[in-house]
Amino acid sequence: MSFESHQSSSIEIISGQTRSSGDGWLRAMLNGVRCRCPRCGTGKLFSSYLKVADICPSCDLELHHQRADDAPPYFTMFIVGHLLIPMVFIVETNWRPDWWVHLTLWLPMATVLTLWLLPMVKGAIVGIQWALGMHGFGEESVAADQDMGDLTHKAMPPVRDRL
Repeated sequence: MSFESHQSSSIEIISGQTRSSGDGWLRAMLNGVRCRCPRCGTGKLFSSYLKVADICPSCDLELHHQRADDAPPYFTMFIVGHLLIPMVFIVETNWRPDWWVHLTLWLPMATVLTLWLLPMVKGAIVGIQWALGMHGFGEESVAADQDMGDLTHKAMPPVRDRL
């Protein structure tokens, strides 16, 4: 196979939403990192700091299916740890500062870096979920959730049923 054959991407329709294969997952993930809709790349992905919008305001993609759950904090801690730990070792081996210097230097840096990265990581995960048709973004996953007895979408009956 040639390099050009890998670059072409086919488009398939899944539940009325266009989805491209090939490099589509990468584009969707990068749109998520930019906190934009994974499909169109223009609509806002979040309605607040970490709350994913129910529907994209630009292309009407339903985003309420996403289940990022605990993955964004784990990946964020992984990234922040891998960025800060080498710097902590460098500072400690070269200057050997007191413990309070480490606290005043690394604690705010870790907090700010975590809060800055968390929406981008969550956006990337939502983008990958959309690109791969996971967790309600594709008809296959909805059918699989129902076959597996997933009751998360039935946890709370509609308001009219509760009255």
